[in-house]
Amino acid sequence: MTKVNFDKSAIISKQCKTFDFGHNFKLLPTNDLIKELQTVIRDKNTYRSDFVFNADRLIRLIVEEGLNQLPYEPHQVITPTDEVYYGLKFIKGNCGVSIVRSGEAMEQGLRDCCRSIRIGKILVQSDEDTHEARVLYAKFPVDISERRVLLMYPIMSTGNTVVKAVKVLKDHGVKEHNIILLNLFCTPSAATLVTKAFPSMIVLTSEVHPVAPNHFGQKYFGTD
Repeated sequence: MTKVNFDKSAIISKQCKTFDFGHNFKLLPTNDLIKELQTVIRDKNTYRSDFVFNADRLIRLIVEEGLNQLPYEPHQVITPTDEVYYGLKFIKGNCGVSIVRSGEAMEQGLRDCCRSIRIGKILVQSDEDTHEARVLYAKFPVDISERRVLLMYPIMSTGNTVVKAVKVLKDHGVKEHNIILLNLFCTPSAATLVTKAFPSMIVLTSEVHPVAPNHFGQKYFGTD
């Protein structure tokens, strides 16, 4: 029985990889570690403490790869042995924006990598029947139009919430190509909707699967 379920999962994953979401859609390379983290997060029997621990590990991997998508510039330093080392450094002008509430789970992972980064918030509510999204609250750095934005939202089922959030960012002057969406799980339909709506935006996720773990936010914050 276990073998059959595993094979079915593998077939679904293979089918999702055949979708073409454009060159700005980036799937984190899958390995056994990432698959284990995804499995623990999806398991309904996972204790909350284990859920949060493993979710934070996966979030950190996505955040690190998201930072890798930002622009760098050449930078040289002098080592303790007085040698010149030719390296790289961030080009300044980045910020994070979390889509409340589940996106807030990713804030600490971003701060762990960028201690002084500024983080804005946006609250989008979706109608349970029509899935129509509307913005209830938005607070961004005043100069967000001049920044590159790491938009944080762990679960994309329909993509409507992200579409609405990105439109609000663009209304505030943020250029589409300066937005990087950090996501953990998304469905093929959500990926299609978001990438077609914003082809210049980078979308980074760990998995494309027909069934998204929509319990993520409630489990992470202990409200399930």
